[in-house]
Amino acid sequence: MSFQFAHPWLLFLLASLPLLAWLKGRHGARAAFLYSSLGLVHELSRPSRTQAGSFLAALRWLALALFVLALARPQRGEGESRVSASGVDIVVAIDVSGSMASEDLTLKGRPVGRLVVAKTVLEEFILKRPSDRIGLVAFAGRAYVAAPLTLDHDFLLHNLERIGLAGEMRIEDNTAIGTALTTALNRLRDVQSKSKIVILMTDGQNNAGKVPPLTAAEAAQALGVKVYTIGVGKRGTAPFPQVDRFGVKRYYQVPVDIDEDVLTKIADKTGGRYYRADNTDTLKRIYAEIDQLEKTEMQVKKFQRFHELFAWFALPGLAMLLTEIGLANTVWRRLP
Repeated sequence: MSFQFAHPWLLFLLASLPLLAWLKGRHGARAAFLYSSLGLVHELSRPSRTQAGSFLAALRWLALALFVLALARPQRGEGESRVSASGVDIVVAIDVSGSMASEDLTLKGRPVGRLVVAKTVLEEFILKRPSDRIGLVAFAGRAYVAAPLTLDHDFLLHNLERIGLAGEMRIEDNTAIGTALTTALNRLRDVQSKSKIVILMTDGQNNAGKVPPLTAAEAAQALGVKVYTIGVGKRGTAPFPQVDRFGVKRYYQVPVDIDEDVLTKIADKTGGRYYRADNTDTLKRIYAEIDQLEKTEMQVKKFQRFHELFAWFALPGLAMLLTEIGLANTVWRRLP
């Protein structure tokens, strides 16, 4: 359990309230009646304050103090926990080009699209490695960060689920391998960890983007990032689904065109390894090898969510202010 103010600097306003109250007390209100001789009201002229007046003033100043506390946004945290994190930071770059819809892989005994298999195996991998910081990059004709490096794997899995094919995500349908690798490296460039890894999965050749794949590989080598590359899809041809104008899904055999030479060179240059993933077992072997990498343990502080306590201060303050106004105009009404 923890407590904090989101805007603690506003608490300095509390220090001004006693000063304002003292300054207000030095100036009395104008006399309500005129007397021909002050001697007649000598006793009344002595500066004093009735108990009613003191109580009403206290209500108002207390209400103002509560309003200041409310403006400072008090928050109650559910607590904080320290989790043990590994020294492995991983960014997975997933090809979401249209060809990833080809159904030449199987899952649970039935043919499914390549992207479905890639996401399913990656989800299992994430669940088995709760101590790794993992990020996601999706790419087709350009690349974007689907999730930054994070230990919040619920957030990570939610963003993984949202990843779809290029057409569904309204990005150009090409394959920018160099751009994808550069985007992944930017996530790892400034982090301090024992091992920094990129897993790049694609089923095509680089035909978009301004960064050549081997140039991006040189940058990875300079940063000490190990890149595992995966060519997704069986050799030869693959059944590609298309829905005709009558809503009927038809399959067309399209050639599988993976630039294995470039993917192998990327992996070799960075100390990684190239895999040809023609089934889900190959993907699982990749993640099993990552499990064998050297790790270092570190303590990472993980804060839980905070609950706003604004109302606990604002509502009592409002009640006191309304009470003060009500009493001043009814039971303890003063002469004008």
